[in-house]
Amino acid sequence: MNKVLKGLVAVAATAAMAIAGFAGAASAMAEENATATTNPTITFPTDTKYQDHTYEVYQIFTGDLSDGVLSNVKYGENGVKAKGTEVAADDLKKLTDVNVVGKTDQDRLDVIKTFAKLENPVATLTKTDTSYEAAPGYYLIKDKDDSVSGNDANTLYITKVVGDVAISPKSDVPSFQKKVQDTNDTTGNTSGWQDSADYDFGDKVPFQLKATLPSNYADYKTYYLAFHDVEETGLSFNVDSVKVAVDGTAVDASNYTVKTAKDLTDGCTFEVVFTNLKNVANAKASSEITVDYTSTLTEKAVLGDQGNVNKAKLQFSNNPNSEQGGESTPTGETPWDNVIVFTYKVVVNKINENKKPLKGAAFKLEKKIKDANKLVKEFTAGEDTSFTFSGLDDGDYVLTETTTPAGYNTIKPITFTVTADHKVEWTTEERTDVLTSLNGNAASGEITLAADKSAGSLTADVVNVKGSNLPSTGGMGTVMLYVAGVAVFVLAGATLVMALRRRNA
Repeated sequence: MNKVLKGLVAVAATAAMAIAGFAGAASAMAEENATATTNPTITFPTDTKYQDHTYEVYQIFTGDLSDGVLSNVKYGENGVKAKGTEVAADDLKKLTDVNVVGKTDQDRLDVIKTFAKLENPVATLTKTDTSYEAAPGYYLIKDKDDSVSGNDANTLYITKVVGDVAISPKSDVPSFQKKVQDTNDTTGNTSGWQDSADYDFGDKVPFQLKATLPSNYADYKTYYLAFHDVEETGLSFNVDSVKVAVDGTAVDASNYTVKTAKDLTDGCTFEVVFTNLKNVANAKASSEITVDYTSTLTEKAVLGDQGNVNKAKLQFSNNPNSEQGGESTPTGETPWDNVIVFTYKVVVNKINENKKPLKGAAFKLEKKIKDANKLVKEFTAGEDTSFTFSGLDDGDYVLTETTTPAGYNTIKPITFTVTADHKVEWTTEERTDVLTSLNGNAASGEITLAADKSAGSLTADVVNVKGSNLPSTGGMGTVMLYVAGVAVFVLAGATLVMALRRRNA
């Protein structure tokens, strides 16, 4: 580029420097062959990231290239004036004036595009048609309209005083992730952000959506960003819980909109939409945009290893060349990212010592919350012999028999622990593979909990034993006393008679 600057001897050459300076600022092209005397070649990028792109080549100006200097500048095939028309000095000055310190790539493009007519490109390059032999001049190279979709972005318009050039696009897309936190109520411990968790019915489950802005965020005049979230019926979104931040600093709600299912037609549970993120002053390249919120785990939640899935994706501006803004902005989108929430149940079967169902019992289940107990559910006595406590997560529990069947001894309270393991990163597994184990271990009382991971159940038999028959007065003991007493009385009488007879004799 220094050779270009040193070789500038005319206004036309100065304009050439403007475009070359732009291209260097945009990091869009390889170094040109400054001493080219033959027609240079524009070639398709070799980076596999761009193999599905289609690039259109527009010739804005042509001229005579020597030692890196373009002289005798004229309009080309795609200039705003007829091909071969000399470029006026005033127009060349516009190009020169924009190539100063403090001007952005977009500033330069705004000027360059005023000289271009983007119709009927001189060449179209693809992975199967990879090169074009170009006359020396200014070229504008861009992605074909509407050819970029999905998790991809258009390349910022490329211009260059051409020597041989291999297209090296400047494009980037935001990254995205969805996470959930897990909390053990008994210990009070909360995990980091991960892909799985388990909770009780009624718990407010914390979720986070996070987008990291692309490295070329500054190339966009406006930037549309929308978080799309879909949760299954076992989760109920709490709209008032939404908090949005940029690099940890809260964003005023006037800068975004929260749309709920009643406002949407795309099947989403809710969306958080920035019509133009550029209105948030502290957003910049590589900034992290976070959306924190909660959803309540309801009694509609699925138990066991199917879990309750919440997925999300990011929609983003993907064309820095677009003049459109707001809802009409050309956009791409990331793949869906999934998290999953599990919940379980404990089933208590009441039996007697002969392993027969026993009616007339009642139980309550409490969960240990640090130094206190929280009631999960309480049953009343009746005809039931099986009691199901649904919507539990890991932690310590106390089972108490509140009513005992008549004639049976009351069991002492039983303490047990529910433990579950689930993968903290959900990658390509089926949803049923994320929950890896479920167990219940008794800390006190005679109870064995049988686990069924698929159903999310822990089942136990609780045995009542009949009361003991204690000794009682009356009955055969009394009869024997009576008999003994009569015998003594008869014997005493006989003895007295015999004594009287001896005396009288």
